[in-house]
Amino acid sequence: MKNWKRLCGLLSAAALCLGLLAGCAEDSAALSLTVCAGDAPKNLDPIYAVSSSDQTVLEHLYENLMRVTTDVSGEITVTNGVAKSVDQEENHDGTVTYTFKFRGAKWSDGRAVKAGDFVYAWQRLADPANGSPYASILSMVSGYETVRATGDVTALQVTAKNDTTLEVVLNGHYDWFLTQVCTSPATMPVRRDVIETWEAANAPAEQEADQTEEEVRETEPPTPWWSDLEKLVVNGPYQVTSATAESLTVTARESYTGGRVGPTELTFRYAGTDEEAWALYEEKAVDFVGSLPDEQVALAAEDETWAPGTELGTYTVLFNCAAGQFADPLVRQSLGLAVDRNALAGAAGVTARPAEGLVPPGTPDGEEDFRDDGALLDNDPEQYDIRCGQARDLLDQAGYESGADLGPLEYIYVDKDNAAAVAQALADQWRRVLGVELSLRAVTPVELRDALQSGTFTLAAMDLAGVAADAECFLSLWESGSPENIIHYENSAYDTLISIIAGADDGTARMGCLHDAEELLLADMPLIPLYTRITAWKLRDTYTGVCRDPRGWFSFLNVSLWTA
Repeated sequence: MKNWKRLCGLLSAAALCLGLLAGCAEDSAALSLTVCAGDAPKNLDPIYAVSSSDQTVLEHLYENLMRVTTDVSGEITVTNGVAKSVDQEENHDGTVTYTFKFRGAKWSDGRAVKAGDFVYAWQRLADPANGSPYASILSMVSGYETVRATGDVTALQVTAKNDTTLEVVLNGHYDWFLTQVCTSPATMPVRRDVIETWEAANAPAEQEADQTEEEVRETEPPTPWWSDLEKLVVNGPYQVTSATAESLTVTARESYTGGRVGPTELTFRYAGTDEEAWALYEEKAVDFVGSLPDEQVALAAEDETWAPGTELGTYTVLFNCAAGQFADPLVRQSLGLAVDRNALAGAAGVTARPAEGLVPPGTPDGEEDFRDDGALLDNDPEQYDIRCGQARDLLDQAGYESGADLGPLEYIYVDKDNAAAVAQALADQWRRVLGVELSLRAVTPVELRDALQSGTFTLAAMDLAGVAADAECFLSLWESGSPENIIHYENSAYDTLISIIAGADDGTARMGCLHDAEELLLADMPLIPLYTRITAWKLRDTYTGVCRDPRGWFSFLNVSLWTA
């Protein structure tokens, strides 16, 4: 078994914790805490929960194989969750087998948590028919690509050897498997019998003979299996005791065997906007706000000692490299050079920062930050005119007298936050610098997903979020054979680097290859990183111990009262 401190280095270097070592923490045996982590739950199915607020709720209702916690020094680390032990064995074919032994955890209905619950949950996650945005977090598990290509979930090498032993075979060395995959909300266990019972009771009615396909689509979707929150079967430290339109209250489970938790009662108050959440805080209706409004972020930024958190994502323009004009890297490079990221970050709002690469700040590189190695994208405003001249030269080398010669270009985006302002600013830049005429079209998240998966797009903007806090999650997507390579990018040298990374046993060499891969990718410019985001939250001074995972969710398991 590997040493936990070394295995957890990636996570401990990047995770953020509030107020752990100052003052003294009182026993929180009878503590009730009210927080605002965001809006009412939109999806509490682990494989579909994408918002940090939904993932925060899941973190308290379910328990994974491993869990994020704090040690006695206040350092974020990873310890045993459902697994009481884990062994690692390297196989002769280069694969690595992890064997998890369970501690005897119970579901809230009294049934034992079994290895088969994880097998079922991970197969659901990998199944392409389910369309989970987090499926690629299992890409290192042997058989994943076969599952994605064929839909045969039994090809995924995740096996219940017996009720208390789970075996997982990886296709290479991935030290972040335990710290990221086995702690992710997406890989939490769910019960087959619970979901299948719901599916049987809520099977959609057959299409009537006189119904059109459009009428069928407009039919009210069935209630999701997790919607009756007070009856939800969970295996984590809390279970739901009250659910209203305004809040959700969870209470520490007496049958939970995973050790001491923080507040005995935790209430999530809902707010649709950051401003509404801050109003609850000022009214003292909540003692924690997960995302501050721009005005409060701007005030905090006036303090030179303030260190904001980072969002694990990069807002990015994707080229369809299979399209004629964008198959030429010179065209892509030209458009990339004509981008003024400082102006776009300004249009995006006070929390946006010009992207320095595809991998965002806050992604660990051993004991450091991946971005500490330096910026790969030139955002110097004094050099922008020079870059624009280079952009025009490249377009000329590609055989186009003007950007208008590229033909009609459609740019699709989800109209959320300030995305429309960013899209218009980008269109103005490309028109002014290159003469490109860009047609802007706002789409729904579902329409964007369908266009990307079917390849029916020319240019698309999306918030490229990492499924785990590791640079490989941002870079391996674009390997030629990757099922997630929605931009149809092909580069044999890049593929070779990704292959080396997947099999690397030396952490330092692996990180060096990751930096090389990002540099090669951005030199080829099959996508254009625009900006990243910072984030800020607030815990009332009378408490301590709230921790934020770099993936975005919060944990209140270690919260206690703080006395000076």
